[in-house]
Amino acid sequence: MSETFLSAHMTVLLAVFAIAFVMGAIVNKTNFCTMGAVSDWVNMGDTGRFRAWILAMATAILGVTLIEAGDILSVDKTLPPYRGSNFAWLEYVFGGILFGIGMTLGSGCGNKTLVRIGGGNLKSIIVFAIIAVFAYFMINPFPGTDATIYSLVFYPWTSPASVSMAGAQDIGSVVSRLAGGEVDVLRLVFGLLLAAALLFYVFRSKEFRGSFDNVLGGLTVGLAVLAAWYATGALVSIDADGDLLSWADYASAENWDMLEDDADARPRDVGVQSFTFINPIGQTLRLILEKFDFSFVTFGIAAVIGVILGSFVWSLISKNFRIEWFVNFRDFVTHVIGAMLMGIGGVLGLGCTIGQGVTGASTLAIGSFLTFGGIVLGSALTMKIQYYKLVYEDEASFGKALITALVDFRLLPSGLRQLEAV
Repeated sequence: MSETFLSAHMTVLLAVFAIAFVMGAIVNKTNFCTMGAVSDWVNMGDTGRFRAWILAMATAILGVTLIEAGDILSVDKTLPPYRGSNFAWLEYVFGGILFGIGMTLGSGCGNKTLVRIGGGNLKSIIVFAIIAVFAYFMINPFPGTDATIYSLVFYPWTSPASVSMAGAQDIGSVVSRLAGGEVDVLRLVFGLLLAAALLFYVFRSKEFRGSFDNVLGGLTVGLAVLAAWYATGALVSIDADGDLLSWADYASAENWDMLEDDADARPRDVGVQSFTFINPIGQTLRLILEKFDFSFVTFGIAAVIGVILGSFVWSLISKNFRIEWFVNFRDFVTHVIGAMLMGIGGVLGLGCTIGQGVTGASTLAIGSFLTFGGIVLGSALTMKIQYYKLVYEDEASFGKALITALVDFRLLPSGLRQLEAV
């Protein structure tokens, strides 16, 4: 228990940094990589790293299900609002696809970009900077205007497709409204069933069970997400005038007498949350623009720094720290485009491979699973197109490669195939 909110806030930031530090080191050590997971599956039929990703998801789902059932914390109101009643299905899917394309072109997702920076990859610093700019201006207006990338490019056609639900969009809440039943009971039932099904899929593979790194990587990411939920939802309480409130509850209560009405000192983006990396990368630009004002040091920034430093320390311990740069100008352009798409898609889809694929999925939000599917689809299609263009060179136009890739994934009839399967 803390006496002031500011001391509690510092405790949460330090806890998040420590969790992210461990995650960064383990992700580096185990080569946990969601883009690599899709690549292994599409190009080699190897599902080892994909199962590690699913293990992280299953671990987080199981953990959140149990701690909510035990009334330890609630993830009904979070940053971002995974269970929010605004079901922006088109933004989830399209944002996910854009992010999946981007992470393939940019050699890794947001989390992997941070891990690569810690390992000495200078290309990832460029990717980080571009993600930061595009993620920031997706939700913050351009200087001297009220316009954002989202309001100019996406809002006019994606917002009308959104559905306003009568309540939360998680599976338990939706089933409760459609068929009746207690929401808490349904969340427990569906959480346990889904986690069990995912764990069965993961561990039915003998090869995966024998891969220490894949198991360690998946468990670590899943437990890190769970630990961050706990850190922001139940770790610290504040005694405010005799009322014991959680860190997040006290922040939302707007009881700031101890700051003598200094609104500028109020920390930003406080609330129950867990790991996601695209918007936090954008928050680093905000911190720079605000001249490193400590009130702009958020959960997300603590997580970003923690992952980079954890990866850096492991790189030194394992003697794998290597300086890397772009192979040529084309490689540079490809990474720039990938970073732009990750910055835009990660914000539009409300998260990245970790933010939606693990953290959001742990809340059983339907939108999170749509984004996850979009990310996998966008990444897999991009890899297939790249492969066909590599094999067939001039014969394979982008259109032919795209149609053939869609046929390979059984999204188009086989009669439309433009190129022989390879």
